[in-house]
Amino acid sequence: TSSRWMKLNFEPLQATQFTATRMIEGCQYEMRVFAMNGIGLSPPSISSRTFMPIGTTSEPTHLIVDDVTDTTTTLKWRMPEKIGPGGLDGYLIEYAKEGSDEWTVANSKLVERLGYTVKDLPTGEKINFRVRAVNIAGKSPPAMLGQPVTIREIVQHPKIWLPRKLRQTYIKKVGQQINIMIPFQGKPRPQVTWKKEGQPLDTSQASVRNSEVDTIFFVRRAERSHSGTYELSVQIENLIDTVSVKIRVVEKPQPPDTLKITDVWGFNAGIEWTPPKDDGNSEIIGYTIQKADKKTMEWFTVYEHNRKPSCTISDLIMGNEYYFRVFSENICGLSDKPKVSKNTAFIQKESKNYVRPPYKEHDFSHAPKFTQPLVNRSVVAGYSTKLSCSVRGFPKPKIVWMKNKVMIGEDPKFLMRHNEGVLTLQIRKPSSFDGGNYTCKAINDLGEDEVECKLEVRAPQ
Repeated sequence: TSSRWMKLNFEPLQATQFTATRMIEGCQYEMRVFAMNGIGLSPPSISSRTFMPIGTTSEPTHLIVDDVTDTTTTLKWRMPEKIGPGGLDGYLIEYAKEGSDEWTVANSKLVERLGYTVKDLPTGEKINFRVRAVNIAGKSPPAMLGQPVTIREIVQHPKIWLPRKLRQTYIKKVGQQINIMIPFQGKPRPQVTWKKEGQPLDTSQASVRNSEVDTIFFVRRAERSHSGTYELSVQIENLIDTVSVKIRVVEKPQPPDTLKITDVWGFNAGIEWTPPKDDGNSEIIGYTIQKADKKTMEWFTVYEHNRKPSCTISDLIMGNEYYFRVFSENICGLSDKPKVSKNTAFIQKESKNYVRPPYKEHDFSHAPKFTQPLVNRSVVAGYSTKLSCSVRGFPKPKIVWMKNKVMIGEDPKFLMRHNEGVLTLQIRKPSSFDGGNYTCKAINDLGEDEVECKLEVRAPQ
């Protein structure tokens, strides 16, 4: 609700009625009137009651014929695109004979469904139909069929049975035949129409042969110009079935547009190229790269099915000069001609003087360290025994065996051995006097280390 009043006429009005225009549908309004004379305006009249402007809907959409018999016709449609605040009360169906402007209402009550069967029609006559949407504001503009309907029974509705192979893009190579047979049904015999890209089919480009149950599309020698979307329609009166067939005629692509050597280093060369201007009406699936020595000009394949428009060629021979060429490839195969590089890649010889790295002798010197200690032993008197341990160190350490902290000299009862770091003290036929603590000490210029064990000599039983 607004308290703002707007003037509708800018010139004084002599009549006692006025039509307001450009009002907003769905908004509530009040009106008031002023009288005017030479002195000025009178006070306003009492405001009118509140009212709301309401318009009709737009026309129903997608009106089609669903079925026809000897005396009836079934229509179907969709809701109007614009309904508005006035809502939608129902639909009114009307019909008239071809050439007549006298329209007859088919339904006594408004139809709420999006379909209706008109009955008691004259057999054999051609009838026009139209549908209006109705609301509180009145009738909408009519939705009409494009052509009149002949009232006769259709035994079998038109239906196209599209083969599975034609549900995807149908691909043929240039020069091959295109021979497509599409079956359909419909009684009485339907009218068959072929179109290309929405335009009537040019019979000089392709031939069509129709029978009562199928249609044949034939091209003796396919060309790129035959590619496109073809529409097949089968029609009986206002009943129609339509399918689309996509045909693509392909051929080998052109070679890449440009080819250049971008870099040469070591035994490698990098090349780049641009895709061909004409891909043969098919996607480029790869490139084949070849190399040739300038001396022999014998070509060898380096890469096949290379997807990127660049590559690095390795394992080139030092001192040789190379040309490169590239073929484009699509589903038809390689391009007839390659693109050859204008310049060459020269793999230069590098003169190198071998410099022997300085040799530093490793210092293995370290203080003695026992890696395996002496183990306590318990032996029977009269049976020889051995004490063993292991040591590492460089320079080779001096080994000293001791018994009870007294060095064992050149006593023939003891046999001392040193073999690759393994130290052994053999005691021949020990007696109870030979028991005690034995120590092995290793000494060199960097340090010393020692291990100790206890030897127990038992009397025989």
